[in-house]
Amino acid sequence: MIKKSSFFTIKWTPEGIKILDQRALPNRVRYLLCAEPACVIEAIKKMVIRGAPAIGVAAAMGLALGARQMDTDDKTTFLKEFEALCQQFADSRPTAVNLFWAIQRMKTCAKKTPASLLKETLKTEAETILREDIALNRAMGAHGKVLVPDSAGILTHCNAGALATGGFGTALGVIYAAFNEGKKVHVYADETRPVLQGARLTTWELKQHGIPVTLITEGMAGTLMRSGAIDLVVVGADRIAGNGDTANKIGTYGVAVLAHHHGIPFYVAAPLSTFDTAAESGAAIPIEYRDENEVFYCGRKRIAPRGIEAFNPAFDVTPASLITAIITEKGVLRPPFKAAIAHLSTQTGVTP
Repeated sequence: MIKKSSFFTIKWTPEGIKILDQRALPNRVRYLLCAEPACVIEAIKKMVIRGAPAIGVAAAMGLALGARQMDTDDKTTFLKEFEALCQQFADSRPTAVNLFWAIQRMKTCAKKTPASLLKETLKTEAETILREDIALNRAMGAHGKVLVPDSAGILTHCNAGALATGGFGTALGVIYAAFNEGKKVHVYADETRPVLQGARLTTWELKQHGIPVTLITEGMAGTLMRSGAIDLVVVGADRIAGNGDTANKIGTYGVAVLAHHHGIPFYVAAPLSTFDTAAESGAAIPIEYRDENEVFYCGRKRIAPRGIEAFNPAFDVTPASLITAIITEKGVLRPPFKAAIAHLSTQTGVTP
């Protein structure tokens, strides 16, 4: 049984929104208090908080915070100001579709709520999104744990745990659920260059829960797979197209290719809010490009000569053909994914 987490990713408080500053991990547990929506926007841009579901929660809370500070009783004026604030959040990061899903949900809530109840209702809606996210993660874990054999070696890339969500996690949630059931697991975490989310965050989080973890560089994954140490790969997602093509942290595509070559199951764990059926394939998913200095530096130390260029996409797209199954809160989807995603929408009444 995993130990009760001693940390939280994000929380609404009377003073403002309290966010775990993931830039400080693993050396220091530090929280940032945001009393203004602009602070939350910067926290998203600068990866104080990251991970698609967590970004969505942060946006919802930031919008609720901004709503409470709007000084008008006229609903038309309120909605105009709220729409402008929504756009500021939408501009913060382009790839994680959960951000836009949460913004649209808050917009819908605002439009249907009487003017006198707007501020409190939007706060309640943001807190509901957080609670739902945790519940969905636990449901994903329940569906995904059956795919994890006992005594499994599991490779994961980036961080898709409690730190990347409202709590519990997507990919790591599957591992937590299997571990809670009594299965023995050993996790191998890619360091995930250039920001080192695997080294800094995934290993820290797994250690907090008492789960055995070994840190590797991405260049070691193929050798580890060939050795027989890896039984499955499980990763999260930032956006899943209508055909199952999946955008996730840069380097995921390479891991999927290696897993395919070695005959190792490659699983994606993500909630329905990560699906974007308007994108017919991965070619339609926007990819965020980040500052070259993330590649040039490791921490504060420059590791490359000056006068050169760096390539720094934050995400890549793994073709659906390399994905064994997609784990959602409603069940496990198998290929062909386009039909499976459409069927899920029909059965649940939810349009991913």
